[in-house]
Amino acid sequence: MKYTQKEINDKLWAAANSSRGTVDSSVFKDYILAFLFYKYISDLHKKEREKLIARYGNDKERIALKMKNSRFCIPDGASFYDIYEQQNKDNIGEIINQALHSIETANQGRLDNLFLADFNSQSLGDLTQKNKMLRLLIQDFYTLDLTEVQDDILGNSYMYLIERFGSDAGKKAGEFFTVRQVAKLLAKLAQPKPGDRICDPAMGSGSLLLLAGEEVEAQGSKDYALYGQEKTGSTYNLARINMYLHGKDSARLEWGDTLNNPLLLENDQLMKFDVVVANPPFSLDKWGEKHLENDKYNRFFRGMPPASKGDYAFISHMVETAKPKSGRVAVIVPHGVLFRGGKEGIIRTTLIKENLLDAVIGLPSNLFTTTSIPVAILIFDRSREQGGANEARRDVLFIDASREFKPAKAQNELTDENISKIFNTYVKRQEIEKYSHLATLKEIEENDFNLNIPRYVDTFEEEPPADIAAVQKEIAHIDGELKTVEAQMQKYLKEILK
Repeated sequence: MKYTQKEINDKLWAAANSSRGTVDSSVFKDYILAFLFYKYISDLHKKEREKLIARYGNDKERIALKMKNSRFCIPDGASFYDIYEQQNKDNIGEIINQALHSIETANQGRLDNLFLADFNSQSLGDLTQKNKMLRLLIQDFYTLDLTEVQDDILGNSYMYLIERFGSDAGKKAGEFFTVRQVAKLLAKLAQPKPGDRICDPAMGSGSLLLLAGEEVEAQGSKDYALYGQEKTGSTYNLARINMYLHGKDSARLEWGDTLNNPLLLENDQLMKFDVVVANPPFSLDKWGEKHLENDKYNRFFRGMPPASKGDYAFISHMVETAKPKSGRVAVIVPHGVLFRGGKEGIIRTTLIKENLLDAVIGLPSNLFTTTSIPVAILIFDRSREQGGANEARRDVLFIDASREFKPAKAQNELTDENISKIFNTYVKRQEIEKYSHLATLKEIEENDFNLNIPRYVDTFEEEPPADIAAVQKEIAHIDGELKTVEAQMQKYLKEILK
């Protein structure tokens, strides 16, 4: 049977919940998502072998030769179905680990270190608890044939699980999870087009990269390339699996610290991209400024960001990896980036004077599971440089979208309508009363290069003028009621004192 998106989402979340036990969500996600990929490649392997057997019968050599050209190689005895047959063994966690390790080895580097989750770990509880959890996981996944799910549906289900785990994990989710609607908005604002190289230098689980790719596919093309880097190993692996489940096997993803050790290089220089998008960690402390004073890639020539706040370190890296005279950058930042002084003020002023800043967009508060603060999106456009297609553009568009959202119990949400309004206002560079304003460089200079949005978009709502006559009449009415009450109280007191 073919699964719908909702059916596969529900089944996968039910499997996750039934086997979770007492393991924290931020830990358990690595197991359930790795297991999803394990079952997926096992189902592909099984289905392909069945087709070859139907075609070649008992010709084992020919079948084995054909299987070597499979998308994923699974050695004998290492598939999910081999594990299923051994689920009642006391060392089932160890057996799973051995199977996954043999798969990594057999795929000649493509899947190296992909299954970092240790299924024999003590973090899963004592032997009885761990084995019970693993057996439930095996049994729940056994009922799902993931070859009956299209790549886009399965990939979307993977993103759905990441989002659910992100909501569950609260503040621990920040390293791997950006709220889908915010990521969707950022991807649209970046305006990727066919033929583009798209990069996320703080990619988390890779969902933002995939959404940027979807923007290209919505234009009828699959001609684009995805690149990303991620510091946290388990999160990097989430992104790798995410790419495989979406059929993006050629995406180039790197594991490492983007600021201190950028790995997306060409000819020993930073690789250049048409589009750079990111939701980097907010105000990252101890990001490595002491080691980067003589940065070999000269990313911080506008100034070295303060040691306690890495926001402009990521911005500087992103701008320098965007293609000169054409590259675009869209980045989510905390509001402090707009107005803080000192070293950050110097960098901000320089970027504005270079005519790189294209737009400042304020979003509502409480959109993220990790923080309730309002955030902003900055868009830098290197086509505004001298020699670029937009070098004549000298204004900056400010949008205050902070009051337009759907209130929800846990956190606020951006609707598709909210996203469309922001995007259309940006693309058309519209001025809308109490919503957006095109600020000249002179205006920004007069504000000392402070980008605080209320300085440019006046959202003040005047109170309606008071009806003095009605107020006086209401006061007279209240005075009359007060005298009546006082008279009654005097009467009651006299009766009490008799």
